[in-house]
Amino acid sequence: MSVLSGKKILLGITAGIAAYKTASLVRLFIKLGADVKVIMTPASKDFITPLTLSTLSKNPVLSTFYEKEDENELWNNHVDLGLWADYFLIAPATANTLSKMVNGTCDNLLLATYLSAKCPVYFAPAMDLDMYKHPSTKESLAKLKSFGNILIPATSGELASGLVGEGRMAEPEDIVSFIENNILSKLPLRGKKVLITAGPTYEAIDPVRFIGNHSSGKMGFAIAKEAANLGAEVILISGPSHQQIKHSFVKRVDVVSADEMYDAAHQYFNEVDIAILAAAVADYKPKKVAHQKIKKQDSSLTIALTPTKDILASLGLIKKQQFLVGFALETNNEIENAKSKVIRKNLDAIVLNSLQDKGAGFATNTNKITIIDKNLNEKAFELKSKAAVAKDIINEIILRSKNQDT
Repeated sequence: MSVLSGKKILLGITAGIAAYKTASLVRLFIKLGADVKVIMTPASKDFITPLTLSTLSKNPVLSTFYEKEDENELWNNHVDLGLWADYFLIAPATANTLSKMVNGTCDNLLLATYLSAKCPVYFAPAMDLDMYKHPSTKESLAKLKSFGNILIPATSGELASGLVGEGRMAEPEDIVSFIENNILSKLPLRGKKVLITAGPTYEAIDPVRFIGNHSSGKMGFAIAKEAANLGAEVILISGPSHQQIKHSFVKRVDVVSADEMYDAAHQYFNEVDIAILAAAVADYKPKKVAHQKIKKQDSSLTIALTPTKDILASLGLIKKQQFLVGFALETNNEIENAKSKVIRKNLDAIVLNSLQDKGAGFATNTNKITIIDKNLNEKAFELKSKAAVAKDIINEIILRSKNQDT
């Protein structure tokens, strides 16, 4: 899955012959799962039609501040557009538009939106050879970069004038790759490997029955998605769960029992930088597993249990550079019990859930956590969605692991 999947991209098109390439550009963004809105300068409509771009983007194409609809005038709010976008791309960016961007000239909707944008702004220049080499253009490019805008360099090739040289807008595929690579290079977990366990484990009693718990895996899967979105290569070891995740940075390993999760965690642990053990692993398993279904009897049934292997503690014993995070679900003496686990299991941090807190725990869409680090410092968070909690957890791990490195 591309880092652009689910992102909101605003495409600004100016009046250059390279505007014809924007149809392919919109199509590529849509195929990668992005939501695309297009703003055109009025003159750019001479090079490509709004109908083409609205059909491909599945959104109306905007060009003016006001549009007439029957008797009413509708205002296209440039401020709202600038706030809506996760990324703003101006392609092609003509010499005229570059100059206006530098000087704050605001004579069309595209430029007004550019001046209102809070997101990263990419621009792909396109013009003839002599225009591209002109000192004023070079100055515009330098100033725009100094403002924090991101230049997608023009390439060399045959130009509309018939000249061959620099000034040709980058090809749509190259523009998309440039943006993806630029985003990835800035992600805080780029180049890191993260191991995450999620869901319950099922401990067989016989071929039909098992000992399990109510864990849905929602929290662990949310953490895996957040880590991957921040550039990490994620190994997600999941017990039986209906949760789904589709991300090119996530490798899912399905297990059933605590022993299988133990083996999988140890298989990958040495190669990761961060390990987050969010799974609700069964503490006990039947001492003997019946090979045939146990028949119901009138008398009571006694099942002898034996402890499962403590995955978290076993990793704490062998950890080297890894930042190891555990989870604790408690019902009483929560803080004391969680702090004890941090020390006993040689953890760098623990995420505490309390079943005393409404909206926290298994099978809910929300959670309320307290993070305790290896120095036994506590940081409590309000009740939030599990997606938001995942962001808090990953952010705290990034912060603490950086402090640990220094």
